[in-house]
Amino acid sequence: MADIERESMEYDVVIVGAGPAGLSAAIRLKQLDADLNVVVLEKGSEVGAHILSGAVLDPSGLNALIPDWKERGAPITVPVKKDNFLFLGEAGSVRIPNFLMPPLMNNHGNYIVSMANVCRWMAEQAEELGVEIFPGMACSQLIYGENDELVGVVAGEFGKNPDGSIGSDYEPGMELRGKYVFLSEGARGSLSKEIIAKYDLAKDSDVAKFGLGMKEIWEVDPALHREGTVTHTMGWPLNGNAGGGSFIYHLENNQVYVGFVVHLNYVNPYVFPYMEFQRFKHHPEIAKLLKGGRRVAYGARVISEGGYQSMPKAVFPGGALLGCSVGLVNLPRIKGNHNAMFSGKFAAEAAFDAIKGGRSGDELTEYNTELRTGVIAKDLKKVRNVKPLWSKLGLIASLTLGGFDMWTNTLFGLSLFGTLKHGKNDAEATGLAADHKEIIYPKPDGTLSFDRLTNVSFSATNHEESQPSHLHLADPSLPISVNLPKYAEPAQRYCPAGVYEVIDDPSTGPRFQVNFQNCVHCKTCDIKDPSQNITWVTPQGGDGPNYPNM
Repeated sequence: MADIERESMEYDVVIVGAGPAGLSAAIRLKQLDADLNVVVLEKGSEVGAHILSGAVLDPSGLNALIPDWKERGAPITVPVKKDNFLFLGEAGSVRIPNFLMPPLMNNHGNYIVSMANVCRWMAEQAEELGVEIFPGMACSQLIYGENDELVGVVAGEFGKNPDGSIGSDYEPGMELRGKYVFLSEGARGSLSKEIIAKYDLAKDSDVAKFGLGMKEIWEVDPALHREGTVTHTMGWPLNGNAGGGSFIYHLENNQVYVGFVVHLNYVNPYVFPYMEFQRFKHHPEIAKLLKGGRRVAYGARVISEGGYQSMPKAVFPGGALLGCSVGLVNLPRIKGNHNAMFSGKFAAEAAFDAIKGGRSGDELTEYNTELRTGVIAKDLKKVRNVKPLWSKLGLIASLTLGGFDMWTNTLFGLSLFGTLKHGKNDAEATGLAADHKEIIYPKPDGTLSFDRLTNVSFSATNHEESQPSHLHLADPSLPISVNLPKYAEPAQRYCPAGVYEVIDDPSTGPRFQVNFQNCVHCKTCDIKDPSQNITWVTPQGGDGPNYPNM
């Protein structure tokens, strides 16, 4: 389709993704030079539509970007008042004393927030400075220049038929070109994945690692609500089946954010992350909080877990990767928004200096250096061995040796372990079905636990069925010919939205069905598929989840 003619718009900087990283970059660019032309493209129907509310925000990144955010009315009003760390058994729990935790695990000074609303507010700040923000503009293609540098993106392409051909209502979209292009798509973004492969940005990095994070927002009995309370749990129900844990955050208005993370390097292909989440809510400690309440929203998203050693090179000719496109989550803290904001700020400052110096289309090496030596590196280096220790030795060893390593890094700036490697990527970690027993999960009760399709309806997910599927199978035969006999086709289980099914047809045998309309854009399939046969790309328009403004 190289002969398609598109209108073109020129900017100084084009930013893909209106999350905390992209918006921070846009704001900082306009703070530095009000005359810079900056555009932010967001695939969601509105800013925040694809960000499920519920996070504990370390405000350090925002303090550096907008020091007077309180006076400007930022929706950051619930300080953390209490921290709980629980180790769960099947019927009870043991609280881990806070004094055993390294200081970096302390949430004093942090806030429980809706990141969707924080990003909506940041978008308002950006627009007041003159940033152009276009929601519902999925970026479907990268544009390269004569010297193989990135020069722009194609956004707003609509009207393709299910087979990918041009439909009668086809709109070719626009080319948005810039002196520099920032990709801030979050974890495992499709454009970032292309860029990392094209420029071999991960050649000097360890393998990328991910976890699947699932969240529900609950309204609970006011008598049980404790505004400002943060609880993290480990142990049951995962035990030895997978790494991971939970988080429970009490926001305002009797709302509680209930989240569950499963590390995607689990071996047993019968592990069903979504059902582990649903089972978790029946633990007596959790059930007593949720009893009598109601779930009002659901969603899922992968979390980058590789940390410092897995960060790819963040710059390339013509652009940069920001935030979770690089992988800046501090896993033990379950926090990455502050680092995303820092990365956007640093990338913007590097681009400003380059443009002021008459440069364009080159590598912003200053930004990459800042990522690896500055405040973000200091945050991630302290915890870099927790994930590989957990993966190699299990939860108890991670609690003891990982905790010890965080203490030595905090007190002395060194680790007795050096920098540990992660080993296999998450797809390679998947074991053979023949080596494992199937896990039988309790049926959801419809009160505390719910089936996947019912929960997906609480994400307000919508995809126009007449468009091409945004889930591409490199070889449509592999799910049945390879994944089913070898791995019991784990896509049936690892997807938290019921997108993938194996249908038993008495006349033709099993067939693989992709219900792309259900997709909540978590991107687990792009990561965990043992044959690496599935590629997630952005669908048309603002399709996908539309998480509530709450």
